[in-house]
Amino acid sequence: MKMLEESENKFDPQQVIDEFELLSKDAGRIQEETLQKILEENGRTEYLQQWGLNGKTDQVSFKNCVPLVTHKDLEPYIHRIVDGDLTPILTRKSITTISLSSGTTQGKPKFVPFNEELMESTMQIFKTSFAFRNREFPVVNGKALQFIYGSKQFKTKGGLAAGTATTNVYRNSQFKKTMKAMQTPGCSPDEVIFGPDFNQSLYCHLLCGLILRNEVQVVSSTFAHSIVHAFRKFEQVWQEVVANIRDGVLSSRVTVPSIRSAMSKLLKPDPELADTIYNKCIRLSNWYGLIPELFPNTRYIYGIMTGSMEPYLKKLRHYAGELPLLSADYGSSEGWIGANVNPELPPELVTYAVLPNIGYFEFIPLVENVDGVEATPVGLTEVKLGEEYEIVVTNFAGMILFFPSLEMFFIVLLL
Repeated sequence: MKMLEESENKFDPQQVIDEFELLSKDAGRIQEETLQKILEENGRTEYLQQWGLNGKTDQVSFKNCVPLVTHKDLEPYIHRIVDGDLTPILTRKSITTISLSSGTTQGKPKFVPFNEELMESTMQIFKTSFAFRNREFPVVNGKALQFIYGSKQFKTKGGLAAGTATTNVYRNSQFKKTMKAMQTPGCSPDEVIFGPDFNQSLYCHLLCGLILRNEVQVVSSTFAHSIVHAFRKFEQVWQEVVANIRDGVLSSRVTVPSIRSAMSKLLKPDPELADTIYNKCIRLSNWYGLIPELFPNTRYIYGIMTGSMEPYLKKLRHYAGELPLLSADYGSSEGWIGANVNPELPPELVTYAVLPNIGYFEFIPLVENVDGVEATPVGLTEVKLGEEYEIVVTNFAGMILFFPSLEMFFIVLLL
């Protein structure tokens, strides 16, 4: 059994890259097959049956029959799922979790169906981007200092677990298995990641990373601002953190019993480590290069750094010193779209490659209407490099077609 588990968890970056390139070179056919699979799985749902597809699964019939809609158009269907309607409304496969969007599109969080297919797509994105990163910036048997936070899930009226999209990912067993397979497990225990108090979790993330400072090879978070915020906090509490390490006693600012119990297993008196950190901090000039000083084996810093995250790059580079900043992948609360397969590019120049088997993608050219006629969506293989598009996504969580108001326009890269 142990050998079987090790085999299932084995991760071969080159194999992932080879598979990605095969998919990309035949993206048109893969897109047709992906749409066909989505329609075959969901053809008998309430939503699809009303449009008269009558079992057809080809692209032409789909585009002619099924209208382009926004999330708002789908809200009545989604709310029925949230309230416990178990009939096949949007998807034949059951929806067991609801994600809450960030609220940047409509000014309030949206309910988004989340299922295992979307989780698998997330892990495929993670593995693909990691494979390309690891080719340029290899990490071997290290740890990742991840400033990640899993907020509390709650039950909807219909009994479904609901939480932020990141919370749903972090609470899924596949996430830990994938990180372990990529040889970059996190430094912090679950009690810290899922702690009820953000500030206490942040403090303990820093402490966990410093205890394991020589093993840290990646510093990351979902968004760049979270990394900046973490080290701004460190500037304020570093002497307290050093004292905790020196004495092996956790700060009284951490009051959550589960976090204190978990940290007691990691935190032991270590005057030598405390002296090392103290000396490095007092010698820094205005905290420039703080991250590589604290974590000398770090290969890169990773997180979403585009769109609304770009203003944080100046401060992040200050903390990073000479370490490269690698922008994370491209997507929305509704699902992933593309992976960063050129990690050597700085965040300001990053491009993304669509994974053609994780959803069906259409692109609406951003051009002015001519005589009141809107631009016609084009397929993945019909886009032109460098032009700007609005993206339409059809995913495996149940016919979610929408125009996501994403924070930067998508530059398609096909290998």
